[in-house]
Amino acid sequence: MKHWKISGHDVNIKIRIITSTGIYAGENNTGRHWASAQINFYINHKKIHIMSHISVYVHYVWSTYKRQPWLTNDIRLDVFNHIRENAKNKNIYIDFINGYTDHIHCLVSLNADLSIGEIAQLIKGESSFWINKNKITKEKFGWQDEYLAIGVGDDKLGVVRNYIANQEEHHKKVPFGKEYDKFIERYGFDIKRI
Repeated sequence: MKHWKISGHDVNIKIRIITSTGIYAGENNTGRHWASAQINFYINHKKIHIMSHISVYVHYVWSTYKRQPWLTNDIRLDVFNHIRENAKNKNIYIDFINGYTDHIHCLVSLNADLSIGEIAQLIKGESSFWINKNKITKEKFGWQDEYLAIGVGDDKLGVVRNYIANQEEHHKKVPFGKEYDKFIERYGFDIKRI
């Protein structure tokens, strides 16, 4: 622990490096090494927390089970509003959400606590449960298991928001299957068709 006196306050910083081989940085027996730092700050013997600052956006796309057109005009906005509110309760920030009858687009700002997969699972699982519990659709509702997740740079946020906002108009001309295939091709996903 390192100790300083700054502006009359006792400031202590404790740094612990955690690695694949022990408490200090080095190589393990495979020749690979990794480390993460745990830094604790204490002012006047009270631990303070340092906030991480993250700016990573992900454009998620997923469809209804077997691409069924269950997200009709009369329920679509209710479903999207529920997804946004539920996400907020789980500390997931949905920047923009929209879709069409058979799929959804979400632009999500990642946080330090959840992975890309955890976010998709939480949003899809809870919304499917809510739709079925409240009998929003006539048939049992479900999402496809798979989803697309594409990183979005700050310079493209406006373009992606606009694209998501115009889903209804876009899909009057282009079916979701073609849109999905374009995403697969554009981003080089290796998909085995069954």
